[in-house]
Amino acid sequence: MAKVRWGLIGCGDISRRRVAPALRDSPLCELVAVSRAKAELGESFAKEFGARRWCADWHDFLTDYEIDAIYVATPVHLHAEQVIAAAERGKHVLCEKPMALNVAECDRMIDACRGNDVKLGVAYYRHFYPVVRRVKQLIDTDELGVPVVVQINAFEWFDPEPSAARGWLLKRELSGGGPMFDFGCHRIEVLLDLLGDISDVKSTLANAFFNREVEDTATAIFQFERGTCGTLTVTHAAREPQDTLDLFFTNGSIHIPVLNEGTMRVLTKDGERIETHPNQPNIHQPLIEDFARAVLENRDPVVTGEIGRSVAAIEEKIYE
Repeated sequence: MAKVRWGLIGCGDISRRRVAPALRDSPLCELVAVSRAKAELGESFAKEFGARRWCADWHDFLTDYEIDAIYVATPVHLHAEQVIAAAERGKHVLCEKPMALNVAECDRMIDACRGNDVKLGVAYYRHFYPVVRRVKQLIDTDELGVPVVVQINAFEWFDPEPSAARGWLLKRELSGGGPMFDFGCHRIEVLLDLLGDISDVKSTLANAFFNREVEDTATAIFQFERGTCGTLTVTHAAREPQDTLDLFFTNGSIHIPVLNEGTMRVLTKDGERIETHPNQPNIHQPLIEDFARAVLENRDPVVTGEIGRSVAAIEEKIYE
């Protein structure tokens, strides 16, 4: 079986928990090399996940003929530089979310990949959640009527020490923003997937509790072109975690108390039912395998750079 040979740039938490295991375990992938600034940590990471080589400088990947594709798992401010450099060396690229700091960077990344005839994907893995696909099906089949209101809460307490590995998320020039930029982007991608284009955005960004460069709490209000109204509220400052998705239709509603778990309650004119659509154990696996198939089959990945750009355009409006 043909395989896509990968180089992984960035060996942080997301790589250890999801990306490297997915690359290691997929029959479509081979993890050839990893890059980490601290070489000794890169070596141990490589040995843990079966990569043959490791390096401190990610530029070394770009001339490695054994590598077909690069997974970029670095802080947001590095994405554009690394994606463009990889594309110019003929490497396909799967980039962590958010795609970039702004739309202009997204455009440069898309142009570089298109100009060098390589694939570009963005790691919006919630697109592949079975429960999201089921909601999309219910919307498209009109079983519940017209969607009129959508509401999402995404709450995650986050107060790292300045020296912590994820402390960069609190520095605007590195992260692009607070929780709306970091994990709000995932929910924006879900909303665009389910309900289509957004025609108008209003937002409130605040430091409700913490005194930091980026917001700790934000709400965005969306008007979709199809008429649906939506709200997305995110925070780093609430102790109770939230990962909800609620949709209200003219003939019913859908309530998902924990999007990552996949159980939903559906109310129709005929009554109520519970549906369960669990994720794969590694929620990155479908994303990575789709991208590998896209390379092997010479097609676009499901989550393209253009989708990443669409999310970035909404984020720009929120942060205006």
